[in-house]
Amino acid sequence: MISTSPSFFIGSIPIYGDLILSPMDGYSDPPFRSLCRELGSALSYTEFINALDVLYGHPHLEDKLAYLPSERPVVYQLFDDDPDRLVDAALRLRSRNPDIIDINMGCSARSVSGRGAGAGLLRTPDKIAQVFQKLTRTLDIPITGKIRLGWDEDSRNYLQVSRIIEDNGGALVAVHARTKTQGLRGEADWEAIAQVRQAVSIPVIGNGDVRTVADIERLKTYTGCQGVMIGRGAIGNPWIFSRLDRDQVPVEQVLDVLEKHLERMVSFFGPQLGLTRFRKHCLRYLSPYGIDPQLRFSLMTARNPDEFRGLLGESFTVFYTNSK
Repeated sequence: MISTSPSFFIGSIPIYGDLILSPMDGYSDPPFRSLCRELGSALSYTEFINALDVLYGHPHLEDKLAYLPSERPVVYQLFDDDPDRLVDAALRLRSRNPDIIDINMGCSARSVSGRGAGAGLLRTPDKIAQVFQKLTRTLDIPITGKIRLGWDEDSRNYLQVSRIIEDNGGALVAVHARTKTQGLRGEADWEAIAQVRQAVSIPVIGNGDVRTVADIERLKTYTGCQGVMIGRGAIGNPWIFSRLDRDQVPVEQVLDVLEKHLERMVSFFGPQLGLTRFRKHCLRYLSPYGIDPQLRFSLMTARNPDEFRGLLGESFTVFYTNSK
């Protein structure tokens, strides 16, 4: 249910709701984001966008920049290691009227962090200060940051970085409670999120190890954060933004959303690419049902969306019968 009063503000922008779909490369596209928004996600973060692609072009850039009016507030998430390039890219993106620009300081992929961007920026706090100082002085919309706890266990500088973001005009910090070297391994350190919440006065979004509705409430209670960002826990269960665990969602609702998701993927990416990109979502939607290996193979090798839909209809007849 959408809140009737703001849960918090990012700058002057009211945010209605406390749950947010995390920006995930290869997942946070307009079809999935729009579904999650309809189910309760309060913001739409794009997949991360390379500032170099904005400045010099890329074949898939338009797909990453597209959004629906119903997704607002919309956040364009940028990454780079150069403050001036980030400013130039943000200025170009401003013409597309995003509500917020976010700086990615959390990506742990070697191709990004190895060049000093993403989580690599955490190793250069002075550069982070330059980035936020330049962006907040140049743009007329809120600038936010998504961080990790540090590069590794010996350089957990999340408090320093969070204060730098606030001191240089940043309007929000989202904290993925792992280090760069952890990647997605190990447990998220929620205590660190709580420390950030105490250290800054701007809103703090907590991220990491949220897979159930109970996790949402535990994280909010433990840390005091204004919002909770959910990534992997939303794949196959976008209903988590409606505060529903997957076992609470009836089979017929799963089929309805699955078909809607497929239709949006096909409409946005085209029949073949849309189907191809949808397959990874489909497997997660179906995983609670103990899908038969032969059915899985047939779905993953379906030649077109119509064949895929036919197989889905047959499989959900079985799932629905077995659920009774």
